[in-house]
Amino acid sequence: MQTKLKNAKRLSIFKLNQTLPKYQRFLYQNIFDSTSKIIGIYGSRGVGKTTLMLQILKATKLNASKKLYISCDHPMMKGISLFDFVDEFVRRGGEFIVIDEIHEANNFQAELKSIYDFLEVKILFSGSSAIEITNADFARRYSMYQMPIFSFREYLEMTQKIKLDAYSLENLVENHEDIVYDIINNLTDKKILKLYDEFINVGVYPFYFEDKSKYIDRIHETINTVLYKDLGRLFNIQADKIDVLKKLLLTICVSKPLELSIDKLATTVGISKMTLYKYIEYLGKAELVNHISHEAKRFKSIRKPDKLYLSNTNLFSALCSNQEIGTIRETYFVSMLSSGHRVHYVEKGDFLIDEKFTVEVGGANKSFKQIKDIPNSFLALDDMEIGFGGKIPLWLVGFLY
Repeated sequence: MQTKLKNAKRLSIFKLNQTLPKYQRFLYQNIFDSTSKIIGIYGSRGVGKTTLMLQILKATKLNASKKLYISCDHPMMKGISLFDFVDEFVRRGGEFIVIDEIHEANNFQAELKSIYDFLEVKILFSGSSAIEITNADFARRYSMYQMPIFSFREYLEMTQKIKLDAYSLENLVENHEDIVYDIINNLTDKKILKLYDEFINVGVYPFYFEDKSKYIDRIHETINTVLYKDLGRLFNIQADKIDVLKKLLLTICVSKPLELSIDKLATTVGISKMTLYKYIEYLGKAELVNHISHEAKRFKSIRKPDKLYLSNTNLFSALCSNQEIGTIRETYFVSMLSSGHRVHYVEKGDFLIDEKFTVEVGGANKSFKQIKDIPNSFLALDDMEIGFGGKIPLWLVGFLY
């Protein structure tokens, strides 16, 4: 084990000597300042979890010998007890270890619990999917943070080289006109709709800024890694069934959300309804799909169909060429709301947010007809730079984080 630790330290130094992006995602300070003994970051592949952890490890004021980065998908870590490895690190003076891809370690939940119970060490770990690391028993023991895709605000900070504030949904609804003025006034490029159109197609994943010309290829690679490595391994899905998952994603891509009845979708994809429900759950947990239920399903006796969306608008460019503008709008709205809010769809309007706000999403000419007389309701409208009253620019919901 001592030899393994020496090799891990050598690789860790190499990793920390690599040039890291200067930009820090919105979770950085909260995690850096956390006093929790064990902290977990989960989210889809490609959102920047590894970069964030390396930034924190590099900034931590400890001697190099007392901090370490490892990735459990490295061949060196295969077959090694995570507890035994961390125990060796602590006995050699280690105080802080970053563990990437922890779900690749054998029996990692039990191993991490033993580390928590018996070793005095700070751990920051990540998992590339939320499939195994967000169950209730696991999440209660540790301080867990979800890292979503880039928000539109973060994309603007990266492209415009400026600092912009995030806002609560309540603040956006009440003060959107003043907030929009402040945002546009701070932009180097004042053409907010042009920037929004860019973000719909690119920039959701931080790796866009590493090589823009290869961005769509990288999205394809990310999708395949999630399907074949994460879902395939964790749920023992055979290769031919992975093709079914791909077909399911493509069908969601080319369809309007409410055209996707379970019966029709099962027939189109060629699987049973029971298997379809299971696959939708897998894709949702892997953050490739957002599964939005009707608000009446809170009362379980009421049966309503569900809406299925790709998890973000950049996936359209990678999966299909024909895209419904209404679906793009709703996909963007849901993608910006889903990480921090409860989203359901409703009969009058499009969405109910946190059981409080009713929202209709549409183009600039959309009227209040659908949501008139509904309290706490507003329109989120595309092709609109600045809103007024109950009409809010759709792009502005990208400033919630």
